[in-house]
Amino acid sequence: MSGFPSELNLHRIQMKNVTEVTMFILTGFTDDFEVQIVLFLLFLAIYLFTLVGNLGLVILVIGDARLHNPMYYFLSVLSFLDACYSSVVTPKMLVNFLAENKAISYVGCAAQMLLFVTFGTTECFLLAAMAYDRYVAIYNPLLYSVIMSPRVYVPLIIGSYVGGILNASVHTLATFSLS
Repeated sequence: MSGFPSELNLHRIQMKNVTEVTMFILTGFTDDFEVQIVLFLLFLAIYLFTLVGNLGLVILVIGDARLHNPMYYFLSVLSFLDACYSSVVTPKMLVNFLAENKAISYVGCAAQMLLFVTFGTTECFLLAAMAYDRYVAIYNPLLYSVIMSPRVYVPLIIGSYVGGILNASVHTLATFSLS
């Protein structure tokens, strides 16, 4: 006998980690409450400016008929994505500046990651579609309105969202399936 346990005994010896994570503790920047108030006000102001600017651009593009062309549709979708992207993490961060309990649930963390990666990836795909739009506008200016019709730019926008959702789903499922 060589001293190694048999294969049958190995299965009995192996132990599994049965610890279940239900929440994560967020440490934050500082424990000083006065600094937390200043940071809360600073990040709240930045967040509100971001929302007002991005959603204002979306409303402007929708409301002004002169801006109803593919370039401005892409810009309004990009602004909407920026508003959503910043709204994934910032509200929880603002709450944690003032809260005593600085924790996020496991499901909340997974949802936050899914949305964060979705909006970030969608933004990357949309920037690629916008680059194609500018390419067509520069190299085929006379055919631009024919090439970039709603039959082309609407699927580019929808494809950006689908690509972002698929990518985020794969990454989130892979991350949260780890032991």
